[in-house]
Amino acid sequence: MAASVHPGPNDRRIISISPLLKQLTGPLPDNRRASLIAEIAGAFRLVLNDQLSVGQCSSFLTSLRCTGLDRDARVLAECGKQMKEAAVAVDRKSLRDLVALKQTRKDGNYRGGFCDLVGTGGDGHSTFNVSTTASILASSLLLVSKHGNRASSSTSGSADLLQAIRPKPPAIEAITAETLSSIYEKSSYAFLFAPMFHLGMKHVSSIRKDLGFPTIFNRLGPLVNPIDGSIEARIVGVAETELGSVFAEALKINGARKALVVCGDEQLDEISCAGKTTCWRLVERPNPAFRGPKEEDEEDTTSDEEGEPRTLVDVQQFSLDPSDLGLKRHELSEVLPGKKPEENAATLMRLLRNELSSNDPVLDFVLLNAAALFVISGICDSDTSNMGHGDDGNVIRETGPGGLRWKEGVRRARWAVESGQALGSLEAYIEASNAATSQ
Repeated sequence: MAASVHPGPNDRRIISISPLLKQLTGPLPDNRRASLIAEIAGAFRLVLNDQLSVGQCSSFLTSLRCTGLDRDARVLAECGKQMKEAAVAVDRKSLRDLVALKQTRKDGNYRGGFCDLVGTGGDGHSTFNVSTTASILASSLLLVSKHGNRASSSTSGSADLLQAIRPKPPAIEAITAETLSSIYEKSSYAFLFAPMFHLGMKHVSSIRKDLGFPTIFNRLGPLVNPIDGSIEARIVGVAETELGSVFAEALKINGARKALVVCGDEQLDEISCAGKTTCWRLVERPNPAFRGPKEEDEEDTTSDEEGEPRTLVDVQQFSLDPSDLGLKRHELSEVLPGKKPEENAATLMRLLRNELSSNDPVLDFVLLNAAALFVISGICDSDTSNMGHGDDGNVIRETGPGGLRWKEGVRRARWAVESGQALGSLEAYIEASNAATSQ
């Protein structure tokens, strides 16, 4: 990327990206778009390093928006890589060791790895905090690494919800790269508060506010979990149907092998309780060209110097309805639109204490999304079930869209609530996070 350098405030080295900006403001044929991706990713890294002037940073983000490049899978994937590389590094070896210690969580086609459930936000519906609540339910059987932030377009973001829990909220800012392993030693759940890991975002926060429209940063959240390379399975919600295939491709480019991208027909970044949801599933299959060892090792997924991967990933598209999971439809107006964090936190605790009716709209909404993470993780592929107290062991083998056991996912999600296991998981996380404040 052709650029010039000049000193900035506090001896900060400011780099000019004028040549790139000129190209972004002119006609951009498809073949030229592809050749610009590396330059765009390089400029994005300068944003994170606070090496662009305010004017050029604003122009760069605006240009990505106006050209539609912030909706290009390759741009999202490459900028996501830059953001993860710029994040505070987490010791992946210690995380692998933790997964090995929690071998009992392996079941079906779930290998015991970390899982995430996250949406882009910005759908304008301000529904109940479904993904955060569903991720807590999922942690009853899975290792969950929930990446999130405070609200930007809604009234209650994931961080806002967690900090509104009473009588004792989790200490979300105590979970850092240094304390993360200790959290998982005591809990199967951790909330990774974005500002604690993506420090470069502070350099652009005021610019994003001044611009007044969503930028590429609003799309990158689901792609930049701080332990992304250790995530085994994930659900990603997008607020526009047109972005579904884009995010599926971006995840595929960045090496995800087990994921489900979803968009409710109401342009909802969750699996909808009100009607149909379009789904894009990343499906892993063996690569016949792989010549490596038969047993998979996390650090050995290519066969030789040519880099033939052990598996290939296809994208399968299908539609999902609450009835496919044995649940009723509920209008979005029934799932507490626009509630404040304190009210949503009270509902969360009532749900986890099993105080909601069995067909409560909020409960069904949460069950839908928690079930999906169970299904995509592979745990529902098991033909046996020994979850613990309250589990009758009757696996539901019926399959639905995509050939997956959606009703078994709901059975497991409902057990997480009724057994008290999800509540116990949250309480363990709260205690572990507060204990980390003294480290």
